[in-house]
Amino acid sequence: MKSGRLLSILLLLQTRGRVPAPELADRLEVSVRTIYRDVEALSAAGVPVYAERGRHGGIELLAGFRTDVTGLTADESRALFILAAQGAHAALGLDAALGSALRKVMAALPAPHRPAAEVTSRRILVDATRWKTGPQQAVDLEVLQDAVFSDRRLGLRYRHSGDREPRTYTVDPYGLVAKAGVWYLVADRRGRPRLFRADRVHSARLLDEPVRRRPGVELNDAWEVLRRRVEERDDEIEVTVRVRRDLLDLFRRMAAAQLTEPPDDGGESEWVRARLAYPTLRAVRQLLAFSERVEVLDPPEARAELLTAARSVAALYRGEGSAGDGPAGTRQG
Repeated sequence: MKSGRLLSILLLLQTRGRVPAPELADRLEVSVRTIYRDVEALSAAGVPVYAERGRHGGIELLAGFRTDVTGLTADESRALFILAAQGAHAALGLDAALGSALRKVMAALPAPHRPAAEVTSRRILVDATRWKTGPQQAVDLEVLQDAVFSDRRLGLRYRHSGDREPRTYTVDPYGLVAKAGVWYLVADRRGRPRLFRADRVHSARLLDEPVRRRPGVELNDAWEVLRRRVEERDDEIEVTVRVRRDLLDLFRRMAAAQLTEPPDDGGESEWVRARLAYPTLRAVRQLLAFSERVEVLDPPEARAELLTAARSVAALYRGEGSAGDGPAGTRQG
């Protein structure tokens, strides 16, 4: 375990430069004291590593020091050659780079591990694309990648499901995620994590402003929050509505618990769109409280549910209530 940890520290320092001891301890799941002991062990073995204390201190390798990747185990070597299907690399323009990188890694592997790694690359393939998903729209990830790697804000024209026209957003990107063959941009909008399907991005442009990510939040953190949010809503009913602008304040307060995408009150249109989630189809009837000033646009079954409820109310007040009810809805004795 210690030798593997020492190699991990060495490779992290070689990749990242100066790294604070608490960060190394957190990533390797040991104490800070253990990290300092490991640094002493590396130094005693001839590795030019040193630690600087203080607010901006950390652990660092002497400038210019490099080491070959010679500490890979047989299983680690095989793991490197279990590849995803080419679609993900092609979408990022990295097909040729991937092949070149793997050839270099193969050449650097210890000779006894090369045959197993080569066989693994020919026998194992991971294809994350679902069956029968239908033809997928071509996705241009170039501008999204540029924003992610240059740490700049993005201006998006984005079309939500059910919308006819795209909306305009300014977002702070964390990165790109390929989920089951679909690319997503993970970004903050107004300081809150949002998920944007790349194939619904109508247009994207880099802004001159630097990205404004939340302190301490990385792509994995933001993705985990969004992933759980989506998975926990798997059984819920997603509803798209349009709201009269003069009702927005009341609508936000009364439907706060159901809102998944609050109304964007920019612009001057009389109607503003929003999205909500309900645990059951019947719960959509909450929207009847807003009368004609909220209209359900999608899905069709939610519109049908509200129509059924409205007809029942109308029948009640026309004196067509259920058997045993009087004209005013009172039970007959």
